[in-house]
Amino acid sequence: MTVAYERLGELLTILLMAAALGMDALSLGVGIGMKGVRRKDALRIGTMVALFHVLMPLLGIAAGQYVGALLGSLARYAAGGLLFLLGAHMILSSIKGSGMQSINHRTWFGVLLFSLSVSIDSFSVGVSLGMFHGDWLLTVLAFGFFGGVMSLVGLAMGRGMGRSLGDYGEAAGGAILLAFGLLFIF
Repeated sequence: MTVAYERLGELLTILLMAAALGMDALSLGVGIGMKGVRRKDALRIGTMVALFHVLMPLLGIAAGQYVGALLGSLARYAAGGLLFLLGAHMILSSIKGSGMQSINHRTWFGVLLFSLSVSIDSFSVGVSLGMFHGDWLLTVLAFGFFGGVMSLVGLAMGRGMGRSLGDYGEAAGGAILLAFGLLFIF
């Protein structure tokens, strides 16, 4: 029974982290969606964001495993610190505002740049997760799913809502990552 609760807790943690990381895609998607996005472009953006939300944490996990082996018992504190700093950065970024509205989402380069910009956080979280043993396949698939879906939701919301909603979403995602960082440390 204890193993089932641990597994459920791990699954809930993965889903919350995936949703938190997807907030960045949601908030920037709102900004781009306000400029007007065709369905074809929205699907291309959502697919690329999902792909990058899988690839970036995989790279991060590989780096995290290496760093975790080097740090040993200190890996827990390093991982928690990384998540804390990433969450704080997301909150500050939402307060200052993001300058990503100049991306031309109609070009492949623009879509790649957008996808990379909202997936960098996934790399950092992957580094933290790589220092622990866990279900990495489920983790990266959840990150990809949430990143893709939340970018599509953001693009759709951007058509009818103001930009400030996206900033609140990014701040909420940052708060979740910050809280998980503190949980890892303490």
